[in-house]
Amino acid sequence: MTKHSAAAGSSSVCGAAAPPAGRRRQRLASEVPPCPDGAQPSPEPGAVYGDRARRGPSELCWCEGKKQRVTLSFLLPILSLQGSVYESSNLDRGGSNRKKKIEEFSRSSREKLVQSKNKMFSKFTSILQHAVEALAPSLPLQEDFVYHWKAITHYYIETSDDKAPVTDTNIPSHLEQMLDILTQEEGERESGETGPCMEYLLHHKILETLYTLGKADCPPGMKQQVLTFYTKLLAHIRQPLLPHINVHRPVLKLIRLCGEVLAAPTENEEIQFLCIVCAKLKQDPYLVNFFLENKSKRPEIKSPGGTELEKENVLAPDTGQSPTEGQADHPKEPQAAAAASTSSPTTNNNSNNYNLVTSLLNLTKSPDGRIVVKACEGLMLLVSLPEPAAAKCLTENTELCELLTDRLVSFYKALPQSMDPLDIETVESVNWGLDVYNLKEDAAVFTGKRALISFLSWLDYCDQLIKEAQKSAAAVMAKAVRERFFVSVMEPQLMQTSEVGILTSTALLNRIIRQVTSEALLQEMVYFLLGEEREPETLATIAQTPLRHRLIEHCDHLSDEISIMTLRLFEQLIQKPNQHILHSLVLRSLEERNYLENKPQEEREPLENGQPHDAVDLEEDPLFGDDPSPDSRLSGSDWLSTSPPQSPDHSKSDGKTEVHKIVNSFLCLVPDEAKSSYHVEGTGYDTYLRDAHRQFRDYCGVCQRWDWRGNPKPFEKCNLDIPFFEGHFLKILFDRMGRILDQPYDVNLQVTAVLSKLSLLPHPHLHEYLLDPYINLAPGCRSLFSVIVRVVGDLMLRIQRIPDFTPKLLLVRKRLLGLEPEGITIDHMTLLEGVIVLEEFCKELAAIAFVKYHAAASSSP
Repeated sequence: MTKHSAAAGSSSVCGAAAPPAGRRRQRLASEVPPCPDGAQPSPEPGAVYGDRARRGPSELCWCEGKKQRVTLSFLLPILSLQGSVYESSNLDRGGSNRKKKIEEFSRSSREKLVQSKNKMFSKFTSILQHAVEALAPSLPLQEDFVYHWKAITHYYIETSDDKAPVTDTNIPSHLEQMLDILTQEEGERESGETGPCMEYLLHHKILETLYTLGKADCPPGMKQQVLTFYTKLLAHIRQPLLPHINVHRPVLKLIRLCGEVLAAPTENEEIQFLCIVCAKLKQDPYLVNFFLENKSKRPEIKSPGGTELEKENVLAPDTGQSPTEGQADHPKEPQAAAAASTSSPTTNNNSNNYNLVTSLLNLTKSPDGRIVVKACEGLMLLVSLPEPAAAKCLTENTELCELLTDRLVSFYKALPQSMDPLDIETVESVNWGLDVYNLKEDAAVFTGKRALISFLSWLDYCDQLIKEAQKSAAAVMAKAVRERFFVSVMEPQLMQTSEVGILTSTALLNRIIRQVTSEALLQEMVYFLLGEEREPETLATIAQTPLRHRLIEHCDHLSDEISIMTLRLFEQLIQKPNQHILHSLVLRSLEERNYLENKPQEEREPLENGQPHDAVDLEEDPLFGDDPSPDSRLSGSDWLSTSPPQSPDHSKSDGKTEVHKIVNSFLCLVPDEAKSSYHVEGTGYDTYLRDAHRQFRDYCGVCQRWDWRGNPKPFEKCNLDIPFFEGHFLKILFDRMGRILDQPYDVNLQVTAVLSKLSLLPHPHLHEYLLDPYINLAPGCRSLFSVIVRVVGDLMLRIQRIPDFTPKLLLVRKRLLGLEPEGITIDHMTLLEGVIVLEEFCKELAAIAFVKYHAAASSSP
């Protein structure tokens, strides 16, 4: 430190000469005469700044070296105006001709007059100060920095009026100048090098002093100024400041002051400050350990350079909140953080406070929506930090999980008891924090739209928060949502007997499934809906998970609306990237391949007309006159690119012949007299190929990371003695498929949509069971193909009893396509619509089989 700066630092608070006053001052080239003797300084209300306040208007100058003096002549008119105000005031009081007017003034009027004069003089003082700073020569930054800091401290020493707002003083200007000096100093030095001004700020604990002033809010508005100073300091200074104890300790104290009062005038500054702290922690995640406070005692913490920082008891003065408040924030599980990772410096404590999270949680309750969004953004930054101790403290010692679930529950309960499923399904996609709404407009669309958007918006925030969170924190938060929202609130709604309530809650659940993208939340939601069991289903265990059983039963509900909505729910569910969904619904029942006949040919039951007695009669289809031996079937193919190639004894030419047989088997299932698509242009089988290719490619991308085998499980490793049960879900779907000729058109569309999605899955057992017409089924078993064959057999009998069947069928198809207007009612409308859906479904299955074969062939060498 230079002599000059040392003298400035050790000068008396009230009597020392004023230090140089600004970085923009320039030395003047010429000397000017000194000020006249006897000039008296004009009185300056407000802050007193050393010698500057004791110099008169004609004596305002800066002396250095050879005692140069600068006369601010251009300011004399302003100062003479200042004096003229006094003179005119005195004349008014002393003049006898105006005595009556003065007596008419009330006391309140005189006080206002004095206040206006003081404000005017304060403005004059500010003008003079800036003029002096502009014309005075520049000196080292440290002296300038010290001057501005001492100017602030002089205010508190020499000013007795503590009710004047801080904006009427020069404190904001001095703080701004200090920030500019620190920024300039860092820009002039090499990266990472600490300058004398920053050393002065750290050594003299300026941030501690500012925290104390901000906590007292003296003068009024000082807290706002302190928060702004902290925010800009952390934002503008590139070198790491938070590892310094004289930075992170006052920052931590100031954090505790944030969010104490809702709708406070400093809310905007508070959230800006908290967000910049969160951003700094995101840049250097290890720093979060400085912000995990032990409830009784903070341990020794080492800085990144290895320097041991001093201990601090958070119960000491200047904590910003009482010990009882700190403990009341975290009443549950006081010993929960004891087992945190040993890699963090705060992990040897029984319980930690995470006041940064607590303050942000408080601000999420603000009535100002912008503050709430910023607080949510800050929380998202904190949950993503990889430090295990912070993640543990976040979920166990804060109320974050309670905030997420309680608000989700409150938004859900605010929804109307009855809503149109179409409104729920078609409401625009919602992104949290971006939902701009108009109450009148929303109410005009449908009742409850605003409440629905609010619920979906908060659900989206919970989903994104869990998606971004550290893995262990994400698991805890997702489990909390499952227990406090899904189980406690949604399950009773789904299990009720009211059809209106079932329909609304199922539609909402379908929308929730569609919106959830985070892996942890999706996993917990799947466990809630389907249970965690992995063993093969039996008739005795289908009701083991009551909610799963009820939802599957709703697929065959008396109400077609409930059936359609529940089928849509499962269609949405099986498209989610979660392996347990498919295992629980279908794969665990097919794992042992006991749907196949496993006995040797000589031990099988006697054949009737060349087939088992309970087999489907296929003699009507000439394609099935060929030898259905296993050797001629399409072998289990590798539907994933990582699977082994086909066996050498199964040539590609055989496979090509086989796939055409399979495709034709599905295309020829429906008899010609029941077909109508060839009469309408653009409804051929090839129209399904493009969609099947795209959907199969998407499924392969999702399933490739799962441990699905490329080929079917060998017979010798299968437990074929277990009786086959297709599973509750497939049973309901096959039952529905068997009634396709007697069900409403919309129900049939949804049943076939779910079955086609299952057929697209690249699992060898599912492919074999749903898409291979040539498998030898075990006695009493059925497959998708056998179910369709039975439907076609029933159709052939019923066609004979309907006159003009083909023309009526063609007319119905054209009406469904919008090619014909609605006219007279046609008899057997349900049957005719069912036949059309059946024909289209067979074409879709043929396209899926063709696409899957070519995908397997292209992946083979």
